[in-house]
Amino acid sequence: MEPQPELERTAISFAGYVRLVRQNRNFRRLWMAQIVSEIGDWFYTLSIYSLLLQLTGRASSVALALILQVLPQTFVGPTAGVVNDRIRRKHVMIAADLARVVIVLAMLLVRSRSLVWLIYPLLLLETIMAAFFEPARNSVIPNITSREDVVLANTLSSTTWSLNLVMGATLGGIVAALLGRDAVFVLNALSFLASAFLIRGMRFEEPHAESSPPLRVKDLFDYSPMLEGVRYVVGDRRLLATVFVKAGNLMVGVSWVLFTVMGQKYFPVQLHGVDPQRGAMLGMSLLMGARGVGALLGPLFSAPWAGHNDSRLRLGILLGYLIVGVGYAALGGAGNIWVACASVVLAHIGGSTVWVFSTSLLQLNTDDRFRGRVFSADLGFAMLTIAIGAYLCGVFLDWGASARVVAVATGLLMVIPAALWAGAMRFWNVPGAEASAELD
Repeated sequence: MEPQPELERTAISFAGYVRLVRQNRNFRRLWMAQIVSEIGDWFYTLSIYSLLLQLTGRASSVALALILQVLPQTFVGPTAGVVNDRIRRKHVMIAADLARVVIVLAMLLVRSRSLVWLIYPLLLLETIMAAFFEPARNSVIPNITSREDVVLANTLSSTTWSLNLVMGATLGGIVAALLGRDAVFVLNALSFLASAFLIRGMRFEEPHAESSPPLRVKDLFDYSPMLEGVRYVVGDRRLLATVFVKAGNLMVGVSWVLFTVMGQKYFPVQLHGVDPQRGAMLGMSLLMGARGVGALLGPLFSAPWAGHNDSRLRLGILLGYLIVGVGYAALGGAGNIWVACASVVLAHIGGSTVWVFSTSLLQLNTDDRFRGRVFSADLGFAMLTIAIGAYLCGVFLDWGASARVVAVATGLLMVIPAALWAGAMRFWNVPGAEASAELD
């Protein structure tokens, strides 16, 4: 990470968000695509997890579903990174969206316990498409915004993700309870179609694609571009440390399994005329919605404080890890759904700050021709720890461990990434050449 010129002090405020959306047509379309597809995703995810828990009765089935939604991104990441650094990322996003329309509609075939196995290969295929889409979306932000608007754009994208989670998880439980899961699957498929249409209307330059030769099938099996990307990242210890930051959000995978089980076992919503099964789904929805509220508030509070100051972005990551730990430890002792939701909000204030700040640091300090590979690695490492966390959570719960104990243990484990990042922060106190000398 070479020293960067001082950025223009663009205000991170509501007026700044409005200006960005109104004046930047490309970002506006990408932002709208994010809104429709993510709301559909949250509708659909909750229905998938509740269906699996209902048909199998095992927390590990939910954990396996989550693993198939995240882990393949780790293994597909190198190929996705090469593709995103060779062809137009706009085309990658459109193709991934259209493929997911077909995949999600195929979920309608799952009608009984005998067909529940079909969910797993479909989730795998959908994850592979996401592995191509997400690095492309992150990589185009610097191409469609000015440098001083990068943190602003990432903050708006993160708060939008959080609002989508609140709306999708909460409304998804209601829609599934009232209209059934089929309606949820159809709505999600339509959301991907709308996303592809919006992205198709974007017009922007992609220098990496203009200077690259046409991508051939055999190039997908050529590991030299991957190794070139590895050398690029390893050549700077600060960039290398930042690539692993999202992987430190250990609680993400745990939360999906934990909230599903806690909503059913500890915090079912009891309303007149609502049967226990649907009350459990509403309890899950509230916990998922609380996660979204926390993820929304995190960057809204922290981004104005950090601004475009690299040192504050780095410090914010450290504080974010610690806040996650406190929140999950408190969740373990929550006596009712409202205290549980408050604990989840606190934890994900920290988690979303970690996510947004690490994304901004990578975008501001990565060359465009390497950005697809860097963000594929960034996402791949994060998905690996999410999958491991989900799997271990499901295993421990099926072995009889209390969900409350698992929540407290998750909070305590956040000390590990906090300590590692605190150690890595010293790399910024020496010149770039010295910071990477030990790796040369």
